[in-house]
Amino acid sequence: MTTLMIDSGPAAAPDAPVTRVGGVPLAPAGTAWPHCSACGGPMQFLVQILLDDVGGAARPDGAAPGPVLAVFACQNDPGGCADWDPASGGNRALLFPAEGLEPIPLPRTDDPAEESDEESDEDDDAYDDAYDDEENVLLLEGTRAVARAREEESDYRRAREAWAARSGRPASEVIGQLGGAPAWIQWDDTPSCRACSRPMPLVAQLQEGIDPGPVMNFGSGRAYAFACEPCAEAAFLWQC
Repeated sequence: MTTLMIDSGPAAAPDAPVTRVGGVPLAPAGTAWPHCSACGGPMQFLVQILLDDVGGAARPDGAAPGPVLAVFACQNDPGGCADWDPASGGNRALLFPAEGLEPIPLPRTDDPAEESDEESDEDDDAYDDAYDDEENVLLLEGTRAVARAREEESDYRRAREAWAARSGRPASEVIGQLGGAPAWIQWDDTPSCRACSRPMPLVAQLQEGIDPGPVMNFGSGRAYAFACEPCAEAAFLWQC
């Protein structure tokens, strides 16, 4: 059985507390926007995944909702910060408790509110233009909702083809899978949890997305997000 992620068009809101591609990341109050360890710049937010959507098993009555996974990758110098490597510092996968989340404020530098009164409106306009350019690096263009479809095939490629044949929709609308076994393009690169040293379960395997829509940069390959829920650890990588 494979649980496919289906692109379901524009999401209702960029800050919806649902599994989605793009939009704005949700996190506990006071969480700082992640920065790349290689170049020092702020990373791009890619995807938010509710772990309760993975596997489809209901939690016991009265149990708290499962955590939320937020994934970021550096796009300040594509290919220069090894954002495909789970240990390079060029990407970040973070697990947050599901309750009490709010949008992470976009990082700002040289806030115009701190500038002297003598500086001109022209300088403020230049700042606003630069900030708009920075926002395009921090956020994907648009927010896409994600639906789930379960196929009997355990192989990802065959499950994708089966869904396309059954639904009459193009296979390109399948943007990944939730849980299950990774369909590696190269070798098995399953990361181990830094806390307990056990191999991490797959949370999601991701395709770059369809156009028009927010397209993630995985070198035309696939990305893989993992998490160890008991240890609140997560990791992200991609192959092409």
